[in-house]
Amino acid sequence: MADIRRTIFAAVARNGIIGRDGDMPWRLSSDLKRFKALTLGKPVVMGRKTYDSIGKPLPGRPNVVISRQATINHPDVSMAQSLPEAMTAAERLALETGVDEICILGGGQVYAQAIGLADRMCITHVEADLDGDASFPAIDPYIWQAGEPIAVPAGEKDSYPTRFVVYERRHA
Repeated sequence: MADIRRTIFAAVARNGIIGRDGDMPWRLSSDLKRFKALTLGKPVVMGRKTYDSIGKPLPGRPNVVISRQATINHPDVSMAQSLPEAMTAAERLALETGVDEICILGGGQVYAQAIGLADRMCITHVEADLDGDASFPAIDPYIWQAGEPIAVPAGEKDSYPTRFVVYERRHA
């Protein structure tokens, strides 16, 4: 099987918060543009709550949604009952479409399971401490090597300034 990179994409507040009441506690238009550019054409894996918060399949990407109960009847959505099942489906989709990366989009429960499987993380650090009910696991510097951060001042459609950092898994 071809070597397919598994990348986590997340926007994370300084205090680890990624969500509140089924939504993101910010508006980051400039970050969404980067996210779209980096994920277009690649399989995306997400939990059902994340899918519900988006409200529809992400266009231009095969969507794999993890849910033990719900079924989403949409031609651009594949269902999986667990993260391992979703990763297998996403790898198959990546091979079928000729791409070398799977994008893991959360939410909190999915990130907690996927951080052990990921090769790379594209993290938008939101420069704020926020209230929320979903969080991102701690990024262990012994496991993850941070690349050079890109500071992004808040644009007119952004709630906060951010720092975009790509983390690569350190290999023992």
